[in-house]
Amino acid sequence: MGKPIVAQFITSSPDFSQCPKPVMAEYAFIGRSNVGKSSLINMITGQKMLAKTSSTPGKTQLINHFLINEEWYLVDLPGYGYARAAKAKRMQWEQVIEQYLLKRSNLMSTFLLIDSRLSLQDNDRKVINWFGEKQLHFTLVLTKTDKLTVNQLASNFEAVKKELLCDWEELPPFILSSAITGAGREEILSFIEKTNRLFQPAPV
Repeated sequence: MGKPIVAQFITSSPDFSQCPKPVMAEYAFIGRSNVGKSSLINMITGQKMLAKTSSTPGKTQLINHFLINEEWYLVDLPGYGYARAAKAKRMQWEQVIEQYLLKRSNLMSTFLLIDSRLSLQDNDRKVINWFGEKQLHFTLVLTKTDKLTVNQLASNFEAVKKELLCDWEELPPFILSSAITGAGREEILSFIEKTNRLFQPAPV
């Protein structure tokens, strides 16, 4: 990618109706709590403190919009599967996320993060299949690949693909990433750059 990333926090919204006007292409990042989402966003944008990282799962509770190069929005969504949150609170987050994903007109694609160190978790599988049922465009991003050896990563990657093929005839696209080594950054930004060319804002 040629030009440097200029990222600016715009707003945090409690639901999709209060998000910024849908005049630019938008890309959402979502994953299970503690999957490394904030670290990945900071790595992609080259800003260590853009998204707040925390050792406490469930930290992101709002829809956070960041304007990138004054061209597109990066959206940090609340994590799912945080067991220690009250059930009513979890259901509220899930409803907010679903409404955003289904109704946000300028959302071009979602990067769905899963931990490369683990087998496919039940809540990951449910979310992935939900995306398929709703025919929403997404890319799976395997995080924390630096924590594994090459052989461990290859083995885990194959296990995830095998698990998905129980439900999917054709696998969704994958990107292998690491917030430490920068792996996956170019693939994510290249995909966004290409997809931005397809964006057509709805008439106001």
